[in-house]
Amino acid sequence: MEVKKIFLPESELPRQWYNILADMPTPMEPPLHPGTGKPVGPEDLAPIFPMNLIEQEVSPKRFIDIPEEVLKIYTIWRPTPMYRAYNLEKFLKTPAKIYFKNEGVSPAGSHKPNTSVPQAYYNKVAGTKRITTETGAGQWGSALAMACAFFGLECKVYMVKISYNQKPYRRIMMETWGANCVASPSTETKAGQSILAQNPDSPGSLGIAISEAVESAVTGKDSKYSLGSVLNHVMLHQTVNGLECQKQMAIAGDYPDVIIGCCGGGSNFAGCAFPFVRDKINGKKIDIIAVEPLSCPTMTRGPFAYDFGDTVMMTPLLPMHTLGHSFVPAPIHAGGLRYHGMAPTVSQLILDGLIRAEAVPQLETFQAGITFARTEGFISAPETDHAIAMVIREAIKAREEGKQKVILFNWSGHGLVDMAAYDAYLKGKLFDHALPEEEIHRALNDIEKLPKPKQYKPGKI
Repeated sequence: MEVKKIFLPESELPRQWYNILADMPTPMEPPLHPGTGKPVGPEDLAPIFPMNLIEQEVSPKRFIDIPEEVLKIYTIWRPTPMYRAYNLEKFLKTPAKIYFKNEGVSPAGSHKPNTSVPQAYYNKVAGTKRITTETGAGQWGSALAMACAFFGLECKVYMVKISYNQKPYRRIMMETWGANCVASPSTETKAGQSILAQNPDSPGSLGIAISEAVESAVTGKDSKYSLGSVLNHVMLHQTVNGLECQKQMAIAGDYPDVIIGCCGGGSNFAGCAFPFVRDKINGKKIDIIAVEPLSCPTMTRGPFAYDFGDTVMMTPLLPMHTLGHSFVPAPIHAGGLRYHGMAPTVSQLILDGLIRAEAVPQLETFQAGITFARTEGFISAPETDHAIAMVIREAIKAREEGKQKVILFNWSGHGLVDMAAYDAYLKGKLFDHALPEEEIHRALNDIEKLPKPKQYKPGKI
């Protein structure tokens, strides 16, 4: 009988996270202070993050111990199973072996608790009473709400307005775990008020929601801000996934030729891929693909430049692929991928040629999700469908070339609270959104006067 699922016992749960900074072939350029333009120090970040997370953000250590309190909560869903997608292989008539890591088994239904739990823990240890954050599709907001419930912290979530309206069940999940969730832009912050003054009908963006959450944190008592992607400590926490994948691939007797993950800010992709990037740095031949929406082509068309992580320019300047901090993407249903920037570590690895980026249109992603549901049974989040679309492309390519390949992808979350998106697709109400050149020109005007990183690379207009 074919082995469908590859399990790890709890005793094999990784006890450390992997830090890609220890092995980056090109040193990262520093974040810059938004006021002075000089490299930021720990004291500059202290109003936003607790010092124990700031230390992880800049740590040069290759491996960092996972606290016992975090490990205990991880065991609610970790280690997560790895599946062999036999039915999808058969449907595609491909010689490729397709494996996927099921991160949808977490209570929040996605990979996000891998970092929300440690972030809540480190905030609790540091004396934080209240955490603020933003969320796009709601996966991150719901994961942080759950983590704050575990550690008795107050949680305030600014949810991108278009997703707030499209995905009410995500909001209800947050409220069930005790969080206060509001649509962004809101009237609660100066940042939100300024955006609404310019455009009362703004659908919102992750950049706007970040501005509101940061403002709320720095003006609140005993409050800190928590980010669900982009920064190094978030990527670090997510690597528990990829470290498990390496053990499970060894059990299967295979090693991936291709690794695929969807990419909005970079966390679920990095979590699965970064331990394998280390292998690639050390000589392994692997094609590692980060997949983004055609309507928000941060990696494939944006320049590598310094830019703000938020819309009203409160955060440090980060060296990253960006579409400009004022960019407001089309209201596609993959809300978790609608972000103007990309994680600096992911961006640097693209420059170094260790990973590559691909953009796919919305309708192709939903068709891929339908194919996956009808072959493997699981209904995927719209974000995850982007990875599946690229898996199908690579599997067909293997068939056409007659090559046996091993494909591993991160199934980053289920879509059971995203059924309105599938309903819209099945009723023919969804469309592809290709980003016009003039939109990119307009968005990139915002960063023309900002400092340029040494490796500045213009985008593809």
